[in-house]
Amino acid sequence: MNLRDRYDAATAGLEAPLAVVDLDAFRSNAAGLARRAAGKPIRVASKSVRCRALLDEVLAMDGFAGIMAFTLPEALWLARHETSDDILVAYPTADRTAIAALAADERAAAAVTLMVDSDAHLDLIEEAAGGRPVRVCVDIDASYRPLGGRLRFGARRSPLHSPEQVRGLAERIVKRPGLRLVGLMAYEAQIAGVGDRPPGRPARARAIQAMQRRSRLELAIRRSKIVKAVRELADLEFVNGGGTGSVETTAREKAVTEIAAGSGLYQPHLFDHYSNFSGRPAALFALPVVRRPGPGVATCLGGGYLASGPGDAMRLPQPYLPSGLSFDPDEGAGEVQTPLLGPAADRLRVGDRVWFRHTKAGELCERFAELHVIDGDRLVRTVPTYRGEGGTFL
Repeated sequence: MNLRDRYDAATAGLEAPLAVVDLDAFRSNAAGLARRAAGKPIRVASKSVRCRALLDEVLAMDGFAGIMAFTLPEALWLARHETSDDILVAYPTADRTAIAALAADERAAAAVTLMVDSDAHLDLIEEAAGGRPVRVCVDIDASYRPLGGRLRFGARRSPLHSPEQVRGLAERIVKRPGLRLVGLMAYEAQIAGVGDRPPGRPARARAIQAMQRRSRLELAIRRSKIVKAVRELADLEFVNGGGTGSVETTAREKAVTEIAAGSGLYQPHLFDHYSNFSGRPAALFALPVVRRPGPGVATCLGGGYLASGPGDAMRLPQPYLPSGLSFDPDEGAGEVQTPLLGPAADRLRVGDRVWFRHTKAGELCERFAELHVIDGDRLVRTVPTYRGEGGTFL
């Protein structure tokens, strides 16, 4: 049975639009991430999963430990549900109410670590926590800045780039009795989040690969110096690095104690273009065909599930099954309808389904209250997403 028939059979009793997770592909992707990490634990990036049942699934597997949350309210929610007793909030927070709630909850305060990269964060946390202890981690800028900084590759995150800058903030943290420095993090977005094999662009691929080689070497040296400098001041519990696209190379750095990853579990189409790994599409959504406007056109209900990031064609979901479908360039993926073009459209009838892949992993779950978990051609369970549990954290 081919994939499309398998997915159609498993969800035959359900009405589309709907979203599914292929359990065999999910587990295969998780095992692949763990192999690439070569024994270093993987902290699961929850923003790429956004479903407690599937977080439980992957955390029960060998090679995975801890969660990297995207907001403090989410971290508190996960701590209350005992999803993990080790939750790192990946981004700084200015939510005073949530910080106060964290500091007042002894169990959550022992489980959750906040991210900081400036004195402003330290002041805000201490004030909101009312003198009660809070765990913190310093976010390091992992961007690559060749030619004396005239070029920059990587996400605009922390202002702390050099060992001296990071050590300076660490020194100020350890002098504050209400803060406990427990970790360092550096996310190399220019490696982990950029595929080095863009389709049909060999010259760009060579340029990306050259940049990434140089960036890996520069960051490994700089990160080692930073970790050494900060370990002289604090007993660090973890040094986090990497992402789905750089698991094996980041894991080889002695200074790094754990890897962050999440997107590779669902394998959205943004992660199809890497030379160092390949995954299986595990999260998909189906839209029903509701119109046949003319030859070579089939119109689906909904579908405007655009991903975050720069406004380009890569933010569109990808028609996946049946193959041979494409968007109308004048309409794209629409809020209430999505016309699809191509010879395959003439084989679709009203009521048939078209299966899509989202560009980014967990963002799909903001569109659906449930994920239907399938194994082979069977629906084995239906689980709520964060949205389905009322957990809207951004």
